[in-house]
This record gives sequence, C-alpha cells and structure tokens, in this order.
Amino acid sequence: MQLVLWRHAEAEDHASTDLGRNLTARGRQQARKMAQWFDGQIAHKWSDWAVLVSPANRAQQTAAALAQPFHTIDLIAPDAAAEAVIAATAWPRGIAGRANVLVVGHQPTLGMVAARLIGGTAGNISVKKGAMWWFETRERDGRYQTVLKTMVTPDTA
Repeated sequence: MQLVLWRHAEAEDHASTDLGRNLTARGRQQARKMAQWFDGQIAHKWSDWAVLVSPANRAQQTAAALAQPFHTIDLIAPDAAAEAVIAATAWPRGIAGRANVLVVGHQPTLGMVAARLIGGTAGNISVKKGAMWWFETRERDGRYQTVLKTMVTPDTA
C-alpha cells in the first residue's frame, strides 16, 4: 500500500470559523503545483487511489486542485487523532478496492501520523504547508515495514 499525507496549502489566518478558512492566492498556486506533480508521479492512474479529505474549506480547496473525485471524511477534520487518520486509510492494507490512499489534512495530525509510520510510536513531525509525505508498506518475513518514499514541498515539486 502507498499512503500520501498532503497538508493543505497556505490558508488565510482568520475566518468566522476554523473550518471556513480558505486558501490564499499563494495557497491555490501551491495546491495546483503539487497536484500536477503528483498526477505525473502516478502517471495519471487514479483508479488505484482513494482520496480522503478533511471537511475544512482549505483542505477541500487543496484537494480540488487534483480535479479528481474525493471523499470528505469528518474524522480527519482539524485536530483529529492520528489513529483516526490511520483507521480511515486502513493502513497498512488499504481501503477495499483501492491499493493506495491520499489524505488531505492538517497539522499537527499529519505530523503525528508521519511519526507513527516512521517510528512506530507517538510523536510529532512538522509538515510544511502544501507538502506531501509519501509512504509505502511492504511485507517481509510476515511483517509489515514502512518506507518513506519521498517528501516534497511546493518549493521543490
């Protein structure tokens, strides 16, 4: 299974509610750039991917840059538990019918998920706005291993 954690792109600092915060012009540009990069990496083969997105406007707008269908998952809203994101992705086996999952979410949750995947324990890693952390799992001797395939920011895509 492959799992991509994509932190929403740059958003405005204030809105009437946290869920209502929108992407800035720079954030929209970041989202487009990352979406194009990712689409090229998977050779436009979306049939193997499920896209799960937080209900927050900034995450929805980030995911919209993919121009692909996605599922809004309330359990991965801002301040979600890392365990909720991991459960939503069915890591390490994947969602039935989809071998790979892309999650568009928030910090610090995505950083906690990344720490769990890398180290196997609770922790926190800083995930830059608009960045993607791409993990894959493999089975060796009956045990799952996690590999960080790549980490890309809007500045390096």
